[in-house]
Amino acid sequence: MSFRSRKTIESCTADVSGEAGPRLRRSLGVVGLTAFGVGSTIGAGIFSLTGDIAAHQAGPAVSLAFVLASIACFFAGLCYAEFAAMVPISGSAYSYAYVTLGEGVAWIIGWSLVLEWLFSASVVAISWSGYTSAALQSIGLPLPQFLIHSPFAIDAAGHWSLSGAWLDLPAVLVVLACTALALAGTRTSAGVNTVIVVAKVIALILIMAVGAKYIHARNWRPFIPHNTGEFGEFGWSGVARAAGTLFFAYIGFDGVSTLAEEARNPQRTVPISLFASLLICTLLYVGVSLTITGLANYRSLGVDDPLYFALTQAGVSLGYLRGLVAMVAIVGLLSVVLASIVGQVRIFYAMARDGLLPPAFGRLSRSAGIPYLATIITGVAATVMAAVLPLELLGELISIGTLLAFSVVCAGVVVLRRIAPHARRPFRTPWVPLVPMLGLLSCLVLMLSLPAGTWIRLVVWTGLGLLAYAAYGRRHSRLSREAASRSDESARTPNQSSTPP
Repeated sequence: MSFRSRKTIESCTADVSGEAGPRLRRSLGVVGLTAFGVGSTIGAGIFSLTGDIAAHQAGPAVSLAFVLASIACFFAGLCYAEFAAMVPISGSAYSYAYVTLGEGVAWIIGWSLVLEWLFSASVVAISWSGYTSAALQSIGLPLPQFLIHSPFAIDAAGHWSLSGAWLDLPAVLVVLACTALALAGTRTSAGVNTVIVVAKVIALILIMAVGAKYIHARNWRPFIPHNTGEFGEFGWSGVARAAGTLFFAYIGFDGVSTLAEEARNPQRTVPISLFASLLICTLLYVGVSLTITGLANYRSLGVDDPLYFALTQAGVSLGYLRGLVAMVAIVGLLSVVLASIVGQVRIFYAMARDGLLPPAFGRLSRSAGIPYLATIITGVAATVMAAVLPLELLGELISIGTLLAFSVVCAGVVVLRRIAPHARRPFRTPWVPLVPMLGLLSCLVLMLSLPAGTWIRLVVWTGLGLLAYAAYGRRHSRLSREAASRSDESARTPNQSSTPP
């Protein structure tokens, strides 16, 4: 029965209020939450993946792919906002699935969110390594090649090989540094993140403003290159696949809801922050992608640092701007790694509180009031993956895990309207079930556009998750223990009442 058991909204409220044990501290307002969303969103999606997607899938229409991904995000965002206002609790899609679709689906979503957050920290760290290595080389301090790449490589056909490198050392160091910052507490890490985000947004606007003067319109023709004959290689199928892959670039949007339990007045601040971060990120993504594909031929952008490369192709002296790009990437990607670690820790915290993970993942430190053991475990795992796994593998896995979570949230709104129609909803998704179904359909279309290999890896990952649930989660579920306790009490009660005085 535990696989189908659902948490009630009342039990979630008890968790948030601390009735069931220690609770997280509410210290974030609209600015902090929006900065967290933007900070965890503007990262490798624009600094690294944009160039690769333009070169191999969408051409200049990479900007259109960003728009399509943002539309799917908007539909999902309306559903997220309703849940986050009703149940302002850590766990995001995992917690929402627990209330609507049951423990089994919630576990699968929580397991999939590991793809979204833990793997994201690693892929952004790899991107940070690429920009840092390029910047050091430009000033005459090149790092050894065997210390700046993954020891494994994967080609377009999905074949693995050894690269000859030892590990990606810069990626390791940045994950460890961000883990240390996350351990300092939510208020401290949010303050640092906000400062970085403001600087990052200003710098990207400057890059667009200056770069616009040197755009060659011929680089945008054809805007949607002709398909090569293979699905996903240019043409409209390439745009669809690009949108599915670039959905990874919007995961920070989901991150706002993971901090709902640490937000002040979450019924108001979380919905506002969700849509503010989505709007800001979409405008920046579209503007920057149009700029770099206008500065350089799209086929030449399949490099680790496409913004930096595009500016070198402008044909004029933009050395100061290239230096700004390097600085923004190096400093700005720190906020993404930090936010990814924080987001993953909150998922682990929610799952541990429900008994589906060991209690260590939910243990709070007395000084900072954060799940410190979960933070350390997350940091170590992200460090190992950043050290040895290639960027190409991680990007598509993150996208499909995120899309799966968004799909469940959209479906969950429809379910909750039926099982709890009179529950208080400070924010209501409009036009239900139309909007949730459009969100669900958008996510499914983007998922289907991803390569078959990504689906195979998702199935394998989900299978491993179900084994973990059977081995630990199902047996230690708080709902199962509470149901067993009620069953024992009801079994004892008739015996006691039938005993003669």
